[in-house]
Amino acid sequence: MSDSEKNGSGHVLNGPRLAPARGQATHLIVLCHGYGSDGNDLIGIARHWQDILPGAAFAAPHAPERCVQAANGFQWFSLSRIDPHETLAGVEAATPLLDAFLDAELERVNLPPERLALVGFSQGTMMALHVGLRRRVSPAALVGFSGLLAAPEAVPALKNPPPILLLHGQDDQVIPDAALFAAAIALGAADIAVQWHRTPGLGHGIDQDGMMLAGRFLRDAFSGRLAVRNLPLACRLGG
Repeated sequence: MSDSEKNGSGHVLNGPRLAPARGQATHLIVLCHGYGSDGNDLIGIARHWQDILPGAAFAAPHAPERCVQAANGFQWFSLSRIDPHETLAGVEAATPLLDAFLDAELERVNLPPERLALVGFSQGTMMALHVGLRRRVSPAALVGFSGLLAAPEAVPALKNPPPILLLHGQDDQVIPDAALFAAAIALGAADIAVQWHRTPGLGHGIDQDGMMLAGRFLRDAFSGRLAVRNLPLACRLGG
């Protein structure tokens, strides 16, 4: 299996990968970076999680397009402003490529689709939520940092929805933290359990506490402790 996946337009998804800290992979965690960044920006998070998730393999693909506003970075889609129509068109256009990459990575590490987790930051959160909620087999978990849910009015009905964690800085000036609550309300209305955490004083970024909470969330999701039947539709995580 190639390390890269091409779509019909010739775009290639590739990026850094990290093998499990111990033994064969039991789960695959794919990290989707934000606008103007690349996979190297998020693969470092994986190293923070290896102690708590020793069986996880990680992949952090570079988005398919060079970013217009950051010469050395990438974008999942062009984004001139936070506009609902522009965001939805962008995630829909990029979905087939990310979806194909996920299938290829699962095959590479010899895992079934239910052993997948998607983690995103900012624009990567838009991709992780949109694609994760539309996979043929629901992932084990979805985690979104500092992002938003595209088309909250069109969340699909799922028989076995994945547990979701949303984290956001209270002082985010790029994507205001109101996006967290809009997403949680829309997901809850679709009977999808959401845990959330807001960090006072944090802007558009990921802090140490957020990484720790997300790592524990993934550990609990992989162990089955976050089965949707055991969770309220929305709850605050942490202090």
